[in-house]
Order: sequence, then C-alpha cells, then structure tokens
Amino acid sequence: MGIHDVASVAERRRRAPRWVRQVPTWMVDAIVTGLVTVATVAPQLGNERPWWVVVAAVAASAPLMWRRRAPLATGAAVGTAITVLACTHALPALPYGTVVCAYTIAAYSGSMARWTAAVVGAIGILASLALPNEPVESYAYAALSFSTAWTLGTGVRARHAQIELLRERARRLEEERGAAVARERVRIARDVHDIVTHALGSMIVQAETGPLLTHSDPDRADAVFAGIADTGRAAVGDLRHSLAVLRDGSAQARHQPGIVAIPDLVDGARCGGLVAEMIENGTRRTVSSDVDVTAYRVVQQALANTLEHARAGRVDVALDWSEDRLRVRISDDGTAAETLPYSGSGLAGMRERVESCGGELVAGRSDAGFTVRAELPIAQEN
Repeated sequence: MGIHDVASVAERRRRAPRWVRQVPTWMVDAIVTGLVTVATVAPQLGNERPWWVVVAAVAASAPLMWRRRAPLATGAAVGTAITVLACTHALPALPYGTVVCAYTIAAYSGSMARWTAAVVGAIGILASLALPNEPVESYAYAALSFSTAWTLGTGVRARHAQIELLRERARRLEEERGAAVARERVRIARDVHDIVTHALGSMIVQAETGPLLTHSDPDRADAVFAGIADTGRAAVGDLRHSLAVLRDGSAQARHQPGIVAIPDLVDGARCGGLVAEMIENGTRRTVSSDVDVTAYRVVQQALANTLEHARAGRVDVALDWSEDRLRVRISDDGTAAETLPYSGSGLAGMRERVESCGGELVAGRSDAGFTVRAELPIAQEN
C-alpha cells in the first residue's frame, strides 16, 4: 500500500454525502442507544411485567451511550442486566445491548481488553442461557449473533488501523518530500554560488588585466577579452541548467559538470593570468554522480578564491586516484592566504558538499600559499 491508497480513501470520504461526514459520534451513539432501548423496553410494557423488569430493560440498553468511552464497563453493565432479563424470561428476541457491546469492544478496545471481554462475555452468555434452561437452539442462535457482531467489529478495527497506517505513511512521504525539496534548494544555492563566484572572479581578473595588455601585447589582450566572453557565456549556460529544476520541477533538467570538465576550469584560470597546471595520478575510475559533481565544484570554488583573494601567480590542481578514494588538491602561491575567509560561504559550501558525500575537506595556509584538500570516497556505479 502506498500514497495512492491514502488518496483513494480520502477521495471516497470526500465523495460521501456531507451530512454523513459531519455527523458527530455522540449523535450516532444516541441513535443506537435509542433504537436498542425501544427494542428492549417495548416488549416489557405490554405484558404486565414488574417495574424492576422494565428498569432492567432500561439498564440493558441506556449504558450504550457510553460504549465508546468505557466499552468494558458498558459491556459489564449491559450484560448483567441482560442476564437478569433472561432469568425472568423477559429477554427480547435478540439481546441487542450485548450484541452492540460485543461489536464495540471488538472494534475499539485493545488486545487485552478484547480477550478479557471475550472470556467473561462467553461465561455470561452461557449463564444467561443455562440458568433459565433455554433450549439447545438458543445456544446456536446466541453464538451466531455474537460471533457476527464480533467479526464486524474486528473488521472495523482492522479498517481503522489500515487508514491510520496509510495516514502515517502519507505524513512521512510528505515530510520526505519536504526534506528533498529543502536539500534541492540548498544544492541549487551552492551551485549558483559556485558558478557566479567563479565566473565573476575570473571575469574581474581578466577585465583588469586586459587594458594593461592592450598596447603592450594586443594579441594576448584580445585573448583575455575573448576569455571574458567565453566565461560569461559558460556561466549563463550553467545557471540555466542549474535553475531549470525550479522551473520544470524535474531533476533530469539539471545538468551538472563533473571531473571531465576540470581541465576547462584550469584553462579558465590561465586566462585569468595565472600559471595553472593540472596533474592526475593513478587510474581514473567511475564514481557516483555526487562525487563527480563535488570534485568539480571544489576545484571551481578553490580557483575562484585564488583569483579573487590570493594575489597568486601560480595554482596547481592535482587529482590522485586510489582503489577507494579520490584526493583533490588545489594549491596556490598567494601572498594573501592569511586573509582568506575560512568561515566564508565558499569554503563552508565546499565542506558541506564534501561531507555530504562521506568525504573530508581540509583548507588552510601552506608553505607556499593556500591549499585546499578534499578526500572523496569512490562509489562504483552499477
């Protein structure tokens, strides 16, 4: 059973007549009590019964008003009164009160209460039949009546349990859906932050470098300005893909770059005026999509920090592959490493990404400048 079962139950309830959905339980109990009282008391009024027989008939039906709140106590009171009526041969055609109590106990009581009521009720029924010397047919008739009521009550209890289970499952699915939405929002925020900071940082550095080269090295200046345009177009494309999930509501709409695109980031750093090198050691392996994207974003954000803050001339990107780990290292020779905001949103976002994959991130000053190290687990995809 799943959310569709809950929807089906809710739809059937919605289609029920409005007055049925709005009838309070106390009114239902009052109607049942009234009908049982009439059916039990009426036969006693026309046969010149003693007044206490009429009182016993009322006692065998009136307590049904409280059958939901105190099913066992109601069953005991009604059963005792029915036994009194049986001993005086004043029992109606069917012991309506005890039949309703049997149904109620089976439908609304706990396991221990049901077993207790079943044992005590069986003894009471046998006593009410044996004491007035009722014929054998009466035993079969009583067994059929009470077993039918008990079965109906058991079915109602099972139905209520099923509906409650489906409601709980629907609530959990809704919570999981909300958590998934929240995770997706955080992921999109990280992607947008990484894309924007990297692109703007690279474009700012290139825009500052371009005018200086316009007269001294026109060809390189043209390349710098072309790099600004390429970086901007790439950033716009990445933003469109990352935000498509918000527009389309589809996870497939979101395109995520991975490890194969890291060389493009290194090329972008070169266009920004850095001496950038990439080294890959070991055999490249197939990794999960989360690790693939995380490795790319870590390099992207680290290079953006280097371009914006480090006042570096060189940056090295290394990918070291082992049997079960991928180690990513980005090192620069910046002179402003001590001013980098370790608690800023960029490095904090890196840490969150890496830890969500089961990895570890270390960032801080090194002998040459600033180094970011990320260690990611390799999860083979089937």
